[in-house]
Amino acid sequence: MTGGGAVGPPGDAASVIRVVIADDQQLIRAGFGALLSNEPDIEVVGEAGTGAEVVELVRRVRPDVVLMDIRMPDGDGLWATEQLVADPRLTGVHIVIVTTFELDEYVGRAIRAGASGFLVKDTEPVELIRAVRVVAGGDALLSPSVTRRLLERVAAGLADGARAPALDVLTDREREVLALVGAGLTNAEIALHLFLSPLTVKTHVSRTMTKLAARDRAQLVVAAYEAGLVRPGWR
Repeated sequence: MTGGGAVGPPGDAASVIRVVIADDQQLIRAGFGALLSNEPDIEVVGEAGTGAEVVELVRRVRPDVVLMDIRMPDGDGLWATEQLVADPRLTGVHIVIVTTFELDEYVGRAIRAGASGFLVKDTEPVELIRAVRVVAGGDALLSPSVTRRLLERVAAGLADGARAPALDVLTDREREVLALVGAGLTNAEIALHLFLSPLTVKTHVSRTMTKLAARDRAQLVVAAYEAGLVRPGWR
C-alpha cells in the first residue's frame, strides 16, 4: 500500500481489529503492516504518510486503532490526533502514538489530546501486537513497563502550565482509585491493593472518567499527575 492507503474489507467487527498505520517512512509502515497482518484477529485497512492523509483516511474507513507517528509532514501526528479526537463521529477510534525517542517533547501533549497510549518504535513485536489489542479493547496502553517509564518522564511537562483538574466531584474512594490509575496499576492490581473486586474497581474508574470528562484511561493518568495525586517514581 502507498501513502493514502488502500482500504480492505471491514471484516467481522466483533473479532477483527481494523488498523491504520501512519508514518512518513514507508519502510516502517511496511514492517508494522507485515507484522500485524500475520495476526488472525488484526487487519491493516490503510496506510498514510502525512498528517493530512491520515485524518482523511481515518474519517473514511473508521478503523479501531491508529498507529500514529509524531513527526510527519503536512500536519504532524499531534495535529492529526487533535483533529481525530475532536471529530464526534470517531469516538470508537483509538490512537496509539509511536515515537522514535522516549523523551519526545510531544508525547505528553498527544496523550492530553486524547491518544490512548504510546510506544517507542524499537519496542518488541509482541508488545506492538499487544498494544493494538489492548487499545482496541477500550483500555489505555498503560500497563507495559515502557509506558509507565515514559509517563513518569513526561509528567513534569504535563504539569507545566497545566490547570489542575477539580477533584471535588470525586468521592474519597474515587480519588484513591485515580491515584492508583495514575501510578500505572491495572484494575486487577488496584483491586488487590484496595481489597475490592475488579468489577467494583472498574465501576469506580468508569464513574471517575465520566465526572472528569476523560476520554479514556490515559487522560485519567494525566489528571492524576496534574492534580498532584501521584508523582514520577511513586508506586
